[in-house]
Amino acid sequence: MDPISLTKSQARKIILNAAGLARKAQFGEGIEAVYKVIDHLGFVQLDTNYVVERAHHHVMAARIPDYQTEWLAELSEDGRIFEYFTSDAGYIPSRDFNYSLPVKEAFAKNGKTATPAETRMMKIALDRVEREGPLMVSDFDDDRIEASTGWWDWRPAKVALERLYLEGQLMISRTKAFQKVYNLPLNLISPETDLTMPANEEFARYIIRRTLGALGIASVKELTWRARRVKGNSVKTELEQMVTEGEVQIVRVDGLKSTPLYMLSDQDLDIELAEDVFILSPFDILNVFRHRLKDFFDFDYQIECFVPAAKRKYGYFSLPILSGDVFIARMDAKADRKQKVLIIHNLHFEPIDLDQITIEKFIQTLKAFILFNQCRNIILKKSNNETYLKAINKGFFE
Repeated sequence: MDPISLTKSQARKIILNAAGLARKAQFGEGIEAVYKVIDHLGFVQLDTNYVVERAHHHVMAARIPDYQTEWLAELSEDGRIFEYFTSDAGYIPSRDFNYSLPVKEAFAKNGKTATPAETRMMKIALDRVEREGPLMVSDFDDDRIEASTGWWDWRPAKVALERLYLEGQLMISRTKAFQKVYNLPLNLISPETDLTMPANEEFARYIIRRTLGALGIASVKELTWRARRVKGNSVKTELEQMVTEGEVQIVRVDGLKSTPLYMLSDQDLDIELAEDVFILSPFDILNVFRHRLKDFFDFDYQIECFVPAAKRKYGYFSLPILSGDVFIARMDAKADRKQKVLIIHNLHFEPIDLDQITIEKFIQTLKAFILFNQCRNIILKKSNNETYLKAINKGFFE
């Protein structure tokens, strides 16, 4: 099958549609839409950063009008989704449970060898969960021998519980305060759950289909990301075979001199965008691979919470703002939940002209974002475009 050539505009539409950002409410409304988003993307990343509402909720709120944060917990309690750490921690549809098994096996086989003390603690922790039911780290005595040396310096009970979780002997749920609760898998998955270990080829094809379904267009680098913990996976081999069989299509994008790109052969090319405005999480599926933003959208972006303060250009936690298929700005925001105020430290607009319709759509999206973050008011501290800032202030305060 010959490669198909696409313009950048066509490629962007495919990518945005795959991400669920072609229009507002692309997956509908209510709790069922939450499940549809997770089932379509295959994986929604969790993050603990609480400067604004956490990433997994932010992903949903961007796509689902009037999203309620308790819906994810309800879907977990109903056994329709589960949390696991594949490439990162995230929610996965329960119908994909058996495809988490190769990753769990990889953690068990290839992870750092447990010390005798860790092995004993794992046995104690598993025995306690079996006898007592779901437990948190706080249910174990503080067994640290020496003072903590940093964020990742876990005490032995935490190490044991996390190893049991990664290896699949325990699963987790979350409290309302986002704390982990460790439980036996049989208490969290339905009896109908497929527990069959997939063959290497089956696992690889699952990864390819899921990744292309969520990204629309992807390189081998992105296609292997979610399988990277499974050493010796056959993603590259199966990708070549799926191209030969016609299920996957090689793509060339005008103006891009990149490595080979791929998409599913049944990909719809006739996609219309609604020109809606989205305030996105840095951990949204659209933003996870920063090089794609630069290649396809000419948007040079990085999250700067990991950058020393003196070297930050846009702010600690700047959020990309998308209009149609163009990134129009980035917004460094913080939710002051006690005062119920969303503080925008910096609203930096890209060097493009925005019409009044786009500004108005952004204002409406920003109003919804304020409410989503349990706030009522807004403080706009700084912007690089006074004209747009005045228009936004007028939309809020006049």
